[in-house]
Amino acid sequence: MRVLVALGGNAMTGPDGSAAPHHQRAAVEIAVRHVRAIVADGHQVTLTHGNGPQVGNLLLKNQLAAHVVPPVPLDWCGAQTQATVGTLIMNALGPPTATLVTRTLVDPGDPAFADPVKPIGRYFPQDPRTEGETWRRFARGWRRVVPSPEPLEILDADAVSALMAAGFTVVAAGGGGVPVTRLPDGGLNGVEAVVDKDLAAALLARAVGAEVLLIATDVPDVVIGYGGPDPRPIGRVSVPELRVLQAAGHFAEGTMGPKVEAAIRFVSSGGTRAVITSLPEIAAAMHGHVGTQVEKGL
Repeated sequence: MRVLVALGGNAMTGPDGSAAPHHQRAAVEIAVRHVRAIVADGHQVTLTHGNGPQVGNLLLKNQLAAHVVPPVPLDWCGAQTQATVGTLIMNALGPPTATLVTRTLVDPGDPAFADPVKPIGRYFPQDPRTEGETWRRFARGWRRVVPSPEPLEILDADAVSALMAAGFTVVAAGGGGVPVTRLPDGGLNGVEAVVDKDLAAALLARAVGAEVLLIATDVPDVVIGYGGPDPRPIGRVSVPELRVLQAAGHFAEGTMGPKVEAAIRFVSSGGTRAVITSLPEIAAAMHGHVGTQVEKGL
């Protein structure tokens, strides 16, 4: 069975969120143990991953070294971190594994470009904005925000499929993929934006013919009433039932919301099943024993 496993950003850093190289290496090695169990069951796996902490580090380096070397744009940061995290995963998982720096097509007219809301990078105690950047004040301080346009197409999906057909476990579309727009002459141009990694994972999963989308996060189930007096985990659920809960506002936009939307899109567009669960549970979740199991109709 073809399975796309989407690893959350928490799987790429230390327990305290540290993105120091040795903490990243150790975290990836732990994450890959759980992925290896799925591969050992005979499933063909494609991996995507978060890259928020890694991109945040590059942005800070941009700021600190701007007087020495030219800062690189956000799409370059995405490409660099795809390669870095992919290399860690390849080293931990072993052959045959391949990493593909992946581009995601977005619409230059997407409304998100006029309303940057996606926070990236670190918090600062004072407004550090520079020309061409948008910063907003949050409870913890000032943070840069960028557009998060809708992913339209994973442009390198055919290359992912070819590697899968050759027997590789493929790491692709890290951080949602490098966002690009199409120019009038047919060329491509990288843009200062961040594509939601879960929505991109759902798009890639369908493009490569995956039957299961498995979204690994830091909780074992999607929960109704999270943070309230009566939280209730969701087990097996149909797409229509999940849509009703989504419309009722049960899933926070910045946390579980995109994961739920990705699961709905994947199953609605022909996928067999989407699962949302914690990283240590992903092998059991493949067998339907744990996690939130999203199916077309029950």
